[in-house]
Amino acid sequence: MNPLVQLAAEEAENPLIPPIPELIIGLIAFVIVFGFLWKKLLPNINKVLEERREAIEGGIEKAEAAQTEAQSVLEQYKAQLAEARHEAARLRQEALEQGTALKEELRAEGQRQKEEIVAAGHAQIEADRRAAAQALRQDVGQLATALAGKLVGESLEDHARQSRTIDRFLDELEEKAEAAR
Repeated sequence: MNPLVQLAAEEAENPLIPPIPELIIGLIAFVIVFGFLWKKLLPNINKVLEERREAIEGGIEKAEAAQTEAQSVLEQYKAQLAEARHEAARLRQEALEQGTALKEELRAEGQRQKEEIVAAGHAQIEADRRAAAQALRQDVGQLATALAGKLVGESLEDHARQSRTIDRFLDELEEKAEAAR
C-alpha cells in the first residue's frame, strides 16, 4: 500500500473528527434538545428562581418590618418603664412627705398633751400644797392654842381671836421664810 492511501485511510478513520452524517445528526439532535430545554425547562427554572428571589426579598422585607415593629415596641416599653419609674419616685416622695408631716403632727400633739399633763400636774400639786398648807394651819393653830392654853393655864377657846392669832403667827413665819430665800 501506498503511504498516501494509508494516510488517507487513517484520516478517514480519525476518531477525533466524526463523519459528516453523524455530525449533522448530532447537531440536529442537539438543536432539538436545546430547543426543548429552551421552551419547556428554562421558563420553569426562571419561574422557580423568580419565586425564590421574591420569597427571599419578602422574607427580608418581613424581617425588616418585624425589626422595625420590635424597635417601636421596645421604645414604647422603655417610655412606659421610664414613666413607671418616674411615677414610683413621685409616690415615694409623696409618702415621705406625708410621713414627715404625720410625724410632725404626732410630735406636736404629743408635745401639747405633755404640756397639758404637766400643767394639770402643776395645778394639782398647787392645789394639794394649798390644801396641805390649810390643813397644816389648822393643825398648827390647834396645837398652838392647846400649847398656849397649857402655858397660860386657862382655855383659849375663843375661835375668832384664836384664828386671828394663828393667822398672824403663820404670816410672820411665811414672811421670814421668803426673806431667807
